[in-house]
Amino acid sequence: MEKMPVFVKVEDYHEVLNLMKTVKKKLEDAKETLLKINELKNEEDHQLEVWQNTLAEVEKKVEFIDQAFNEPEHY
Repeated sequence: MEKMPVFVKVEDYHEVLNLMKTVKKKLEDAKETLLKINELKNEEDHQLEVWQNTLAEVEKKVEFIDQAFNEPEHY
């Protein structure tokens, strides 16, 4: 098919332009929201890692104390 001009009413053209602006704005909003979610996820992952390390340290200390109480005294 040959390229033929497309005629659109001016009112429809402006409506389509406004709709495209709205769609672009919604896309930008979605990108910003996704970025914020990703930042929160990274922060959450960091906090979980800190908590896991702290828990591991406490576990080692508990094991040390448990061993110290269960070993016979050396004089």
